[in-house]
Amino acid sequence: MKILQKLSHYRFSRYFKLLFVLVDVVLLNLATILSALARFESLDKLLSKEERVVSLLAILIWIVLLLQNDSNRSIRVEPIESILFRTIKKLLIHAALISIFVVYLKYTDISRLRLFYFYLIFFCLLMFSRYFSMKLLKFIRAKGYNFKTFIVVGVNESGEKIRKILAKDLTYGYKFLGFFDDSIDIGIVDPSLVLGGFDAILKFVDEKQIDEMYVALHIDNIEIINELTRICEQNMIRIKFIPDFQLYTKSSKVEVVFYENTPVLMFRTEPLELVVNRLAKKAFDIVFSAFVILLIFPWLFPIIMLIIKLESPGPIFFKQERSGRDNRTFMCFKFRSMYVNGLAHKKQAEKGDSRITKFGAFIRKTSIDELPQFFNVFYGDMSVVGPRPHMVNLAKEYSDLINNYLVRQYAKPGITGWAQVNGYRGETKVLSDMENRVEYDIWYIENWSLLLDVKIIIKTVLNIFKGEDNAY
Repeated sequence: MKILQKLSHYRFSRYFKLLFVLVDVVLLNLATILSALARFESLDKLLSKEERVVSLLAILIWIVLLLQNDSNRSIRVEPIESILFRTIKKLLIHAALISIFVVYLKYTDISRLRLFYFYLIFFCLLMFSRYFSMKLLKFIRAKGYNFKTFIVVGVNESGEKIRKILAKDLTYGYKFLGFFDDSIDIGIVDPSLVLGGFDAILKFVDEKQIDEMYVALHIDNIEIINELTRICEQNMIRIKFIPDFQLYTKSSKVEVVFYENTPVLMFRTEPLELVVNRLAKKAFDIVFSAFVILLIFPWLFPIIMLIIKLESPGPIFFKQERSGRDNRTFMCFKFRSMYVNGLAHKKQAEKGDSRITKFGAFIRKTSIDELPQFFNVFYGDMSVVGPRPHMVNLAKEYSDLINNYLVRQYAKPGITGWAQVNGYRGETKVLSDMENRVEYDIWYIENWSLLLDVKIIIKTVLNIFKGEDNAY
């Protein structure tokens, strides 16, 4: 433990990025060797010119990907799931670029199976190294080493929230010392954690070793904030501010961009505003909808159409104008599940609704009535996953009642969505039902990824077989 105690005095985080890159390069070369042994049972083929060029490209591309957007950053407050998704994303980009180079350079002797083994092995090695490093840090910090001490100025919800986040996991490597504020709200913070008012901070800083100060004060306290900045800079304490964005927006994420030297706060990040992400989602929608249309529709549609016609007079398809992306309307298709009635375009379906036919109840319960919307996806009006489209009159009604309702219209509507797989579907009996649905839809827009879309599709299929109480 003496070694750990000595090492704890050094700020290895300064060299973490370089170490991160070096370890990854070693793992990449190891994966190359192991993939060759798995495919060829020897390393002879790796000596060919083509294999050496591809291996060099693999190293260079991976280094660039690590340095891009600070991907090799050292973040103490980061769960393993975040690291997993970021690693998978980088690997997919890496594989795509290597494939393009192999095709462009016409390297026909490069084994595709060897490349598959390489990425599989490389992924396993990367995740093992990430997991091992987190476990090692947790062990070291559990022994009381490699911690950053911090105080929070501001006894309020924001201050208590950051305290809980930093103190909840030893892996984060933070040690909370106390709160400082002139006023105390005992309903939010335990009074025993408050060490004094603003005037006590300078003395505490002189007596204790403090690494970071988190300031959770309103901008009205600008004089106090300026004094805290002076104290921190004179005592080599890193000061960090916690602006309460919830005063402006319910968004869980915000983005700060710079117009020259002027910072501009954006209420929310929107991954689908990036052209690359839009193209990826569009390609996924076309492939997925084409798959369903070609493989499922030819045999299932005739059966459903026949039953609908035999059970009740009227059209097979139900067409309804609904609100889409940017609040533009489009014609949404469904299998008709009700008797023909004059309220179909005005009134939501209710539990035990007499307008619903017997077969209609079944296809609504299993979401089969939504299948024609894959044509909407193929035409480009909808996406496979996204906020569910609402009737035009319903959208107008709720946009007047819920301030951020129209934010969900930033994305294409979907056949299924994040709100639906979390239980928010069907009739909205009270306003809070729609508010919760909107909250989940906005979260989806802010956190979109192809992996999230796949997760939602899988959960949708599982819910169909399991059955849902709100599907009627």
